[in-house]
Amino acid sequence: MLGVSLALPRILRADSGLLGSNKGRKIFKILNTDKTKVGTLPILRAFAGDHLDHVSPYVLFDEFGPVELSPKSQPLRVDAHPHAGIIPTTYFLSGSGHHKDSLNYDFQIGKGDFMMFSSGKGAIHMEETGKALYEDGGIYHGFQIWLNMPSKYKFTAPATFVHKQDNVGSLDQKNYSAKIILGELFGARSKIELLSPAFYYHIKMKSDCRLDIPTDPTHNAFVYIINGSVETEGRKQVNKGQVALYQRGDSVLNLYSKDGTELLVLGGKPLNEPVFSYGPFVMNTEEEINRCLRDYQSGKMGDPNLVNAK
Repeated sequence: MLGVSLALPRILRADSGLLGSNKGRKIFKILNTDKTKVGTLPILRAFAGDHLDHVSPYVLFDEFGPVELSPKSQPLRVDAHPHAGIIPTTYFLSGSGHHKDSLNYDFQIGKGDFMMFSSGKGAIHMEETGKALYEDGGIYHGFQIWLNMPSKYKFTAPATFVHKQDNVGSLDQKNYSAKIILGELFGARSKIELLSPAFYYHIKMKSDCRLDIPTDPTHNAFVYIINGSVETEGRKQVNKGQVALYQRGDSVLNLYSKDGTELLVLGGKPLNEPVFSYGPFVMNTEEEINRCLRDYQSGKMGDPNLVNAK
């Protein structure tokens, strides 16, 4: 798994939108993303198996795109590959995707959709840009973020779920709007059920907007900037493509947007369990990883050739 580099926080010297703010969470580190590819998909990777004490129950964070595709252009694609012990989630900001797996699911997903590939004891899937993008062209942009599964669910039967926007909570206020994909914020709640407590908010802040986001002080929290920048505690600035990891112990995330910004806010209850990972397998012991490898090699997770077939 690829790591990330540390970014020295920029201290704001101009007038601050957070002066006089209530005591809030302190930032542990600000990280830069790394450019890489998964299959032919260009991505920005914020973390992958590292910083678990500050990001659990999440274990990997990728932003795919934005990339513009012309009509009838070759689809961007990740060939059939296995997962076990985790829930890869996919959220589309724009464009469309095609998902096919060894559980006999084969469907198109698009803007605003939230997919959860609950891999459990192991399954195979293929991902590529979708039919609508192939026919009409457009921007392909979104996130694949992995939720770790608690140990007692690691070897449950795999399942695939696609949640439409009516399962997602929403807020539309004067200075900001928000999609509550997981969890609850300011009384708006997601209908999506989870194996352990977690939250996932997609927020758009207008200029001169301040938000004080409450969290459980025993839970992890981090912020990723999609566009623009935000001022945080200590008058630090977090910019596009950076992730701010927060310490536990306080509740509120103090955020201020001078010129408008779009961001994700995520976190949840740390699992506090050992993590052994091998590529797409995330388990609690080395023996469990070896079991996953044997199951995949023996075909128990499915046939990659069938999943790749058109």
